[in-house]
This record gives sequence, structure tokens and C-alpha cells, in this order.
Amino acid sequence: MKVGLFIGSESDYGILQEALAVFDEFGISYLWEITSAHRSPERTKALIGKFEKEGVAVFIAVAGKAAHLAGVVASYTLKPVIGVPVGGSELGGLDALLSTVQMPRGVPVASMGLGKSGAANAALFAVHILGLSDKDLAEKLSGFRKKMVDSVKNASQKVKRQKA
Repeated sequence: MKVGLFIGSESDYGILQEALAVFDEFGISYLWEITSAHRSPERTKALIGKFEKEGVAVFIAVAGKAAHLAGVVASYTLKPVIGVPVGGSELGGLDALLSTVQMPRGVPVASMGLGKSGAANAALFAVHILGLSDKDLAEKLSGFRKKMVDSVKNASQKVKRQKA
């Protein structure tokens, strides 16, 4: 199973890298492209079909400003779509966040937070989705969670020693 990722412009690549790093960590294959809901709608539609033929099971769309990319992707696929809004506009990303969150009824998009953290969480959410039908991946995710727990515990012990 693969994940398909779209970014709305070249400037979103730094955010995309956060998601790609998560997929690399979990050994998940992915395809990605720059495409625009507004500037290249036919290209976007064609890429969705191409990605589905290549085994994409989940889509992630990273876009700013009007941020219609996730909604457009969702309108052309029955696969889960995760939207990642990007800041940097005159409205600080609030426009992108609201555009991603406020999908019309019947065209659902899961929405993550803004920017790099949102991209990492989108990737982890995709791992959760794929893990529903892949036991090995679910076990990797469980190990990832255990490492987080251990990290918090270790940080607590370290700070306590320093402050004692």
C-alpha cells in the first residue's frame, strides 16, 4: 500500500518533507507531486487516477491560502483524504485552516494542524489507517508509541535529577 501526497506549490516542499520522513521511518511507499486545485485542476484529477492505479490507499493534500486541494482530491476519490493547511498568507494560515476544515457535507476530509506538525501528524494518521489492514505496520506503530512514552519518562527523570 502506498500514500499519495500533493503539495499546492513548490514553497510547500519543506512541509511535505515532514510527512516523507515519517513514511521513511515506517517503511511506507509514497508518491508525491506538485499540483494545484486552481491552477492545474485537470492535472490534479489525472494524478489522482494515476496514483490510485499505482496502489495509493490514502491521500494527503498540503496547501495554503484557499487550500481547496484536499477537497478537490476528495471529490475525485473514495480513498481517505487528509488535509494539511499551510500558513504564510496574509491571514497567517487561518484561511487555509478554515478551508480545509469546512468541507461540504458528503465530501469529508480529515484536517490536521498547520504546517510541519500538521504534516507529520497527517503521515502518522495515514499510518494508523494503513495499520488497520496491516498487522506488521500496526506493530511498528505500537513500538513508535512506546518510544514516545519512554522518551517522556526519561525526560522527566533527567529534569528531576538536574533540579535535585
